[in-house]
Amino acid sequence: MAAFLEIDHIDKEFRLPNGDRYRALNTVALRIQQGEFISLVGHSGCGKSTLLNIVAGLESASSGGIILEGRQVTAPGPDRMVVFQNYSLLPWKTVHQNIVLAVDSVLKHLSRPERRDIVDHHIRMVGLSQAAHKYPKELSGGMKQRVAIARALALRPKVLLLDEPFGALDALTRGHLQEQLMSICEENQVTALMVTHDVDEALLLSDRVVMLTNGPDAEIGKVLSVNIPRPRHRLEVVNHPDYYPLRHTMIDFLNQQKRSLRQRRPPTRPVAPQVA
Repeated sequence: MAAFLEIDHIDKEFRLPNGDRYRALNTVALRIQQGEFISLVGHSGCGKSTLLNIVAGLESASSGGIILEGRQVTAPGPDRMVVFQNYSLLPWKTVHQNIVLAVDSVLKHLSRPERRDIVDHHIRMVGLSQAAHKYPKELSGGMKQRVAIARALALRPKVLLLDEPFGALDALTRGHLQEQLMSICEENQVTALMVTHDVDEALLLSDRVVMLTNGPDAEIGKVLSVNIPRPRHRLEVVNHPDYYPLRHTMIDFLNQQKRSLRQRRPPTRPVAPQVA
């Protein structure tokens, strides 16, 4: 079966100020089917967000490529919408106006009533009908992130890209939004690729968890299939017999990467204490 989204042997190098090159990603290859939810997990600096930006078209690969429905991705486009951690809302526009601006820009082929129906539908989908005419400064962090998710989904993207979307939220709000996102993705067969540091979040949301080794030359170290039935509910997931073995495998992998990183670092000379 042909992949819906293919990450085709991606290499990514950055030029350093001293003229040297830093190879962030090394031959990363992954095939994603339509409707799959994939999480990218790894320590800071392993290239997770870089890989996500390449899929989004915000950065170019040094070699290899991204293929979506048989066509190579060469630039950003509304078929791949990104939800960032910082919400990216225009502060002088209301919830409704932020989403209208995006929909009017991308779905120009639809009539005005059709576009307004899409906006209203997605505002209801994330439970913000009562806040539709509020400005971002009047919203909590969780509400702002729901606006960002609604705006991304309203453009009917083929792939939803999430860069630690709940990382800045408190635990209660994060848990509620995870449940909402999971429900929306399942009901609408959304294909999603998410960067996260949260092991439990990855297991709750994902069909597969892709773990990256440390950089430089980061590569896919392990791929875990999360065969926990859907629809999922947090308590049922935690009580599933596969949950803790999967969680242990992920934590063990991350700990191994942490140990290897310490071994690669040169020892530092102790600094003499300052005497007043």
